[in-house]
Amino acid sequence: MIACGALATHVAEIAGRRRWPVEVRPLPPLLHNRPERIAPAVEELARALRHRHPVVAVAYADCGSRGALDDVCARLGLRRLGGNHCYDVFAGVERMRALLDAEPGTYVLTDFLVRSFRRTVLAELGLDRHPQLRDDYFRHYRRVVWLAQRPTAELRRAALDAAAAIGLPLQVLRVGDAGLERELEQLLACPPSARPITARAGR
Repeated sequence: MIACGALATHVAEIAGRRRWPVEVRPLPPLLHNRPERIAPAVEELARALRHRHPVVAVAYADCGSRGALDDVCARLGLRRLGGNHCYDVFAGVERMRALLDAEPGTYVLTDFLVRSFRRTVLAELGLDRHPQLRDDYFRHYRRVVWLAQRPTAELRRAALDAAAAIGLPLQVLRVGDAGLERELEQLLACPPSARPITARAGR
């Protein structure tokens, strides 16, 4: 299972609980800051794994690749998680659509983003060094919605701190891991084909 680094812990926990014979291979979560690099990274790792595993699956949604990840999956005979992003996986496509229709200016957090907010958001945007840029980045947002998979008091404090750091109110929506578990079950139960992954011409 090639997994987004932001999902890898959840994927491994679910696989362990369900006793699935899955090896989870995470890619760096910061690829989300350069989504054009996701599909090439998945392809490179899938080709490297092709001699070790009869089935390779992809624990990514589209994640901003604009269809490039689907092209890789189609070419190599892989399946990926459904939806446009992991928010769809956790909350469901219809619920996410309703959230964004109700307030387009919604900044969404997952448990991973809550834990890593200062590194993956503030530091990556340079706000730890230039806090005056906050309003330039977040002027059009109106709220933060935390899609809480496993909420704890510590995570709630971190989510409140994250929302405060960008000057927005926090809404907590408990979603759990059930959506991700269903998607993973489908990936493992219904591989698209038994054909091997083959190298491109010239490789």
